[in-house]
Amino acid sequence: MKIQLSDHFTYKRLIHFVFPSIIMMICTSMYSIIDGLFISNFAGKTAFAAVNLILPVAMGVGAIGFMIGSGGSAIVAKTLGEGKEEKANEYFSMLIFTALIGATILSVFGFIFIRQICMVLGARGQLLEYAATYGRIMFVSQPMFMMQTIFYNFFITAEKPSYSLRMSLISGVINIVFDYLFIGVMHYGVAGAAVATAMGEYVGGLVPLIYFARKHNSSRLRLVKPVWRKDILLKTCLNGSSEFMTNASSSIINMLYNTQLMRLAGADGVAAYGVIMYANFIFAAIFLGYSMGSAPITSYNYGAGNHSELKNMLKKSLSLIAGTGVFLTLISEFFAHPLINIFVGYDADLFAMTLHGFRLYALVFLINGFNIWASSFFTALNNGVVSGIIAFLRTLLFQIGCILLLPLILGLNGIWMGVVVAEMLTLIVTVYFLRSRRKVYHY
Repeated sequence: MKIQLSDHFTYKRLIHFVFPSIIMMICTSMYSIIDGLFISNFAGKTAFAAVNLILPVAMGVGAIGFMIGSGGSAIVAKTLGEGKEEKANEYFSMLIFTALIGATILSVFGFIFIRQICMVLGARGQLLEYAATYGRIMFVSQPMFMMQTIFYNFFITAEKPSYSLRMSLISGVINIVFDYLFIGVMHYGVAGAAVATAMGEYVGGLVPLIYFARKHNSSRLRLVKPVWRKDILLKTCLNGSSEFMTNASSSIINMLYNTQLMRLAGADGVAAYGVIMYANFIFAAIFLGYSMGSAPITSYNYGAGNHSELKNMLKKSLSLIAGTGVFLTLISEFFAHPLINIFVGYDADLFAMTLHGFRLYALVFLINGFNIWASSFFTALNNGVVSGIIAFLRTLLFQIGCILLLPLILGLNGIWMGVVVAEMLTLIVTVYFLRSRRKVYHY
């Protein structure tokens, strides 16, 4: 089924268009999950805790890629909707080359200072050695990881969402195969896991770069001679600030969670939270994938002035997110036991802690889809301010307050319930903005 951004989207057509983005985001989230699965079962819980300790640092740096990908694709899609294809390609090319240079600089910095970063996070002894080893290799592939996340967005804008899915599947298979080989067979531990992930990221970043560099690719976008536009770069950063805030704040929050858990439950608490986050990665990826896949449709119709299609997207998105949230929550509660057993079934105490925490945490899936989508929706409308406010409150301010205050009242349960309360507070803000901006954007 050939689908264009200018089409009218029924439920069937919308799901068909966003489905590759959803699967792609799930596959992307599988990188760290597969690493964690092999490390936990073959290298032990100390190595597992080390990976979960350093992983938020990588995601924090990678947040820049999500910012440029989401913010830039909204601008490029809007420009395409206005009929300015040459300008759209110039903007696209400038953003790609700028991101590649910036990512390389950050990766060099991270590679040099990784041990100090791990020590700041509280790693000592064997935990420090494992975390530094994984982190150092991780920074070698960080530029390609950033390219990978950016191109996921632009493949959708180029009306090639299936290409994102293909690249994600190929990268994921490479990661899984070499995780098994390096960890399960050769017993290289955390170093093997990091190398396997890096290999997948290099394929996921380099192949799209080559594809868009070809003059006669079949998409609406291609890399041309970049024209420096400071205003477009600043607008991209502002427009994508919500996605940057979401991912960067998630990294900060995960570090704060780890700090609190080290205090309340030691390394076992960090390991338990790691397992819960793996499930969260997959379920949140569904909402993120839908938001990413549907955003170019919103941007295009906003640029084209098609108000009826904006209303259509709002109505269908809210219905799909509500149904998905109920389904994911039920799945989480019913299948928590076998899911957690895969990761930490070898340790009864750790298993019990993780199971209890996950069943409390899973209530968040009823709520967070609305907040994730709304932030992306306003990014697609080129309103980075509202999008950023939602993301800032959701991923940083409310969560920090909950993580610091709730454990004083509820103990360890306050850690597991912190994100649920934060998402509930954010939902109130989300509803306010959706209602108050109806007449501005005519949705």
